[in-house]
Amino acid sequence: MEVWQKFICFTLTLLCCSAVTKAAEYMKYKDPKVPIKSRVEDLLRRMTLEEKIGQMSQIERLNATSDVLKNYFIGSVLSGGGSVPSPLATAETWAKTINKMQKAALSTRLGIPIIYGIDAVHGHNNVYEATIFPHNVGLGATRDPDLVKRIGAATALEVRATGIPYAFAPCIAVCRDPRWGRCYESYSEDHKVVQAMTEIIPGLQGDVPANYTVGYPYVAGKNNVAACAKHFVGDGGTQNGINENNTIISREELLSIHMPAYLNSLAKSVSTVMISYSSWNGVKMHANGDLVTGYLKKQLRFKGFTISDWEGIDRITSPPGSNYTYSVQASITAGIDMVMVPNNYDMFINDLTNLVNLNVIPINRINDAVRRILRVKFVMGLFENPLADLSLADQIGKKEHRDLAREAVRKSLVLLKNGKSSYDNPVLPLPKKVSKILVAGTHADNLGYQCGGWTIEWQGKSGRITSGTTILDAVRATVDPSTDIVFAEDPDADFVKNGNFSYAIVVVGEHPYVETSGDSQNLTLPDPGPSTIQTVCGAAKCVVVLISGRPVVIEPYVGTMDALVAAWLPGSEGQGVTDVLFGDYGFTGKLPRTWFKSVDQLPMNVGDPNYDPLYPFDFGLTTKPRNS
Repeated sequence: MEVWQKFICFTLTLLCCSAVTKAAEYMKYKDPKVPIKSRVEDLLRRMTLEEKIGQMSQIERLNATSDVLKNYFIGSVLSGGGSVPSPLATAETWAKTINKMQKAALSTRLGIPIIYGIDAVHGHNNVYEATIFPHNVGLGATRDPDLVKRIGAATALEVRATGIPYAFAPCIAVCRDPRWGRCYESYSEDHKVVQAMTEIIPGLQGDVPANYTVGYPYVAGKNNVAACAKHFVGDGGTQNGINENNTIISREELLSIHMPAYLNSLAKSVSTVMISYSSWNGVKMHANGDLVTGYLKKQLRFKGFTISDWEGIDRITSPPGSNYTYSVQASITAGIDMVMVPNNYDMFINDLTNLVNLNVIPINRINDAVRRILRVKFVMGLFENPLADLSLADQIGKKEHRDLAREAVRKSLVLLKNGKSSYDNPVLPLPKKVSKILVAGTHADNLGYQCGGWTIEWQGKSGRITSGTTILDAVRATVDPSTDIVFAEDPDADFVKNGNFSYAIVVVGEHPYVETSGDSQNLTLPDPGPSTIQTVCGAAKCVVVLISGRPVVIEPYVGTMDALVAAWLPGSEGQGVTDVLFGDYGFTGKLPRTWFKSVDQLPMNVGDPNYDPLYPFDFGLTTKPRNS
């Protein structure tokens, strides 16, 4: 009898232990049937301070070794501009590289996946052979929110094809001064146009379900990415258009000009908001708790996470990084949740840990940040589908996306002049069948110039940097086979006069730039652009196609031109330009920015007193398709 009792007791003990073990093994946060709020709280209570601060850290791909990801519990990785796994890397190479990082994160104690982010600002622009769409200034000229939404959806597919679930887009700055080097990243000087173009967010993230909570993050599924509204707030209003400078305006002006597009973005459930390098009335936005926490998080009830810009907290002090501990304290206290510390992550983590342990930063501020980051990760389905879907690799640069980009190009072109002296004798559309056409200019056969900055490399690059069609390629593919095309980048006057050309197409413009390197106080066309215009247009009937990220000085040369087209930075599909030049489609674009006569007038925006532009905001001549 005693043996049986011992056996029964032993069996019961085993059953009890098994039950306890099973109960301990059940992690609510890993159960997709559990509501997201409960999953977040379950995971949060299991996390150590070290794991929480790791989640708040975003590091550069180059530093994201398996050991770093595991030892620091890193929550996010990014590719800076031009940061790629290898030159000409394929979608499969990208996906496998990111999967390796993800597997390292998943091997940690709690298995929290990383969120990988990238600047996909006009298509998946870091990736070789991706579709490069027009930059935002050109999309603003289309006045077509549905087009922009479709571009968002196509971009999301190409980004996901490389295993990336997070895009640092859209830039919803309202550029009030074209001297700013990021003006082409802005849809318009008019906040209403920018607001309309926030339709790119449901393109990237997917359509928000009916009755969804405003300000709560949303990502529809594996074909969508988390979006990022940037740069909060006032980045397009800095003094003299100087990048990262001070925006000196009243609160009323800030809220009425620069804030409205954020309201639209939150209504469309944008998942993240990036904070601006710039200041507002002398206060760095990265340290502005009144706007980041008080207004964005509390008043607007934003429930996604805020993220700093690249080394943005360093810039709180002058010179940058001169009091790093203070910068950490000021930024986290202000309400920044995830900090882009591409290289200096160990110092950031150490300083933030010490500030919490010393009770300088309360643990509830850390919990708020991590809660928001985890919320976005759960909403995205990262816990269920952390690894790349390799079946999406064929989405990169596919024909449907290139056709969409071509449509965007032709809708973005703004016809500023059509006829030498009056509009009674228009030059455009051009005939396809003539004896000989001259194509001239530095930008006619330069895909890199056509795409601008943020393309393959951070600052952009000259030449055939990716797959695409230059404007010269497009002219050759469009005209009648019997028409002779002569290309001369910078011809002399005798060559033009003696060439017996039926007409000339001159393609000139700005060289690629991004951010501060693009700041310009004179906005002059680089040489030999002006002389090419004057030489060719002085000797032949000419159409000037201007490739630029903003209005530039053209008033001295307009009189010599027969026609002038603002083509902005059209991207990889040059045939969108010839679609309209040769009349297969009509011109429909409208200026998203005021075109000044002289830089002495700047800043000058529609509605200003003494408004006296060369071409006003919303100007754009129209033509009808040749066959209509």
